[in-house]
Amino acid sequence: MSEENKNRTVKMTLDRKFGVSEKPERRPRRDDDREERGGREGRSFDDRRGDRKFGDKKFGDRREGRFDRERRPRRDGDDRGSFGGREGRRPFGDRGRSFGGDRRPRREFASAGAPIYRQRPEEQKEEVEEVLDEAALEARVAEVEASEDSNFNPPWFKRMLALTTEKGREREGRFLGEGVHVVQELVSNHRELVLGVYVTEAFNDEALIEQINEAEIKLNVLTDEQMKKISSTVTTQGIVAVARIASKKPVYESSRSVITLVDAVQDPGNLGTLFRTSLGFGSDGMILGRGTVSPFNPKVVRGSSGTFLRVPFEFDVDLVDQINFLRSKGYTIIATDLHAKQSLRQIPQNKLRKMAFLVGNEGAGTNPYFIELADETVKIPMSSELESLNVAVAHGILSYEAAQIQEELK
Repeated sequence: MSEENKNRTVKMTLDRKFGVSEKPERRPRRDDDREERGGREGRSFDDRRGDRKFGDKKFGDRREGRFDRERRPRRDGDDRGSFGGREGRRPFGDRGRSFGGDRRPRREFASAGAPIYRQRPEEQKEEVEEVLDEAALEARVAEVEASEDSNFNPPWFKRMLALTTEKGREREGRFLGEGVHVVQELVSNHRELVLGVYVTEAFNDEALIEQINEAEIKLNVLTDEQMKKISSTVTTQGIVAVARIASKKPVYESSRSVITLVDAVQDPGNLGTLFRTSLGFGSDGMILGRGTVSPFNPKVVRGSSGTFLRVPFEFDVDLVDQINFLRSKGYTIIATDLHAKQSLRQIPQNKLRKMAFLVGNEGAGTNPYFIELADETVKIPMSSELESLNVAVAHGILSYEAAQIQEELK
């Protein structure tokens, strides 16, 4: 090679971007005919994955089907987890869950040196919304109610299925508590409200079954198809309880108290978390304003692990009237506001013996009119790079601070 060619090769190599082949003769082909190339740059996203489309869980015949031979027996076999999904799959609603299913084949796939492509977040979100959509649940109920097959869909099952919708719960005065932890909570702490427990034939939690029998609660068996219809999750844990709608009102006459006023929080998962946080930090109750999702919504019940009934609460309340009522009982109304100049700790302690936090809607925030009615506004000190926090996270921070302040005032 001539000295001139050597210099040109070195210069081209140094100028080249990271990851591009170092062979000079291949560079002109980048703009000519990519389909004929064997390298990664010449293939489209779908080409690198065989015939698989983005989000498609099938691996197709890629690399002579060797991964199909590893995964297919697991999909069709009997080695599934107790949740009815793929082995090791977490229950629906767990934010830490992966939509990829069994993790062991993923590790083998990665060790083979091939890239892993996961489902896009927007597709993941669409699946969640499809399952929990109120209109879809109402359509499912209407379809079953129109069925003339009384053997498969008897009248008692139709009434039970109606509890998956808001209209059905209001009409029947009952709600569903789905999942092992929820049923265990209801049976342990609210036996008087539980009307019955329903399981599939495959349900095998002997300890919980024994607890249900000891509480003298009627145990009924549903088919897998029936359980799937009344479930609001992608996979079912095979157990659900039917309970009466009831709640305990907060006690407003205490000398020290922490109450949460909830303004139009519409996400069931957020409201479920508010209940759990309130219980965890010893809150004296929650007031759910109009426009807030029902506390008996299946996802609220599941999000609180059934503990929402241990928190005194009122719902569908006019918050203007409630704010005036609480002020007459000696409460300081404290609203969260991005433009506030003080933190909770900077409010005089004599005003914190009885406090009512006002937290607002996920998108619009707290109604400005309610903020005007508040006695104090507070902010949560944090990095200037972040404008706001999720309503459940903000409530958790304030509840922790309030619990500490209440302890200091004793």
